[in-house]
Amino acid sequence: MGIFTRFKDIVASNMSSMLDKAEDPEKLIKLMIREMEDTLIEIKSSCANAIANQKKVQRLLDDIQEKENFWANKAELAVEKGKDALARQALQEKRRYTQRTEAVAIELTELEMIIEQYRDDICELENKLKSAREKQRLLVQRHIRANGKKRAQEEIRRAGSTEIMLKFEELENHIERMEAEADLVNFGRPSTLEEEFDALEADDDIEAELNKLKSSQSSKKNDTKDS
Repeated sequence: MGIFTRFKDIVASNMSSMLDKAEDPEKLIKLMIREMEDTLIEIKSSCANAIANQKKVQRLLDDIQEKENFWANKAELAVEKGKDALARQALQEKRRYTQRTEAVAIELTELEMIIEQYRDDICELENKLKSAREKQRLLVQRHIRANGKKRAQEEIRRAGSTEIMLKFEELENHIERMEAEADLVNFGRPSTLEEEFDALEADDDIEAELNKLKSSQSSKKNDTKDS
């Protein structure tokens, strides 16, 4: 059994409410659209048949009315010629076709009403189908966004996991070892000529400061003796 058993079920359905309650909205909307499309095909087919019948009945009505007019003219002609008996027969034939005209006209009117209803139903169902397809498009977009958000959250959680932190710590230790190895490369190597001159200049500064200190101490001793 389909979701919609009759056209009025489709028209009266509240898609938003149905989708909100559904466990799998995307699956449900696909089924709803398929049911609407099938129903639309059936209604259009029925409408086409009704239109074909309308044309057939219209031709029949035209033919009957033509015969009705034919016998009406014959009755008038008979009266003009003073043939009352013949006029009565013509009027009887005319009445028979008049009765058929009335019956066929009623049938034609009913068909026209049915066709008009079919056209209204088609228009309403097409609008409903358009709305359903738009909801399907929005659902697909929501699903894509939800999946993207879910993947992002999973990446965030994964980035904060112990395993990731251990990998960062391992990488940090590796970098520190590389830095230490780089420092060891320069450790204990012979000084360059520039470095040796820098060392000599430093030694001269120390010697000058030492001599200054000695001179100061010697001056203090001499002052004490003089006193």
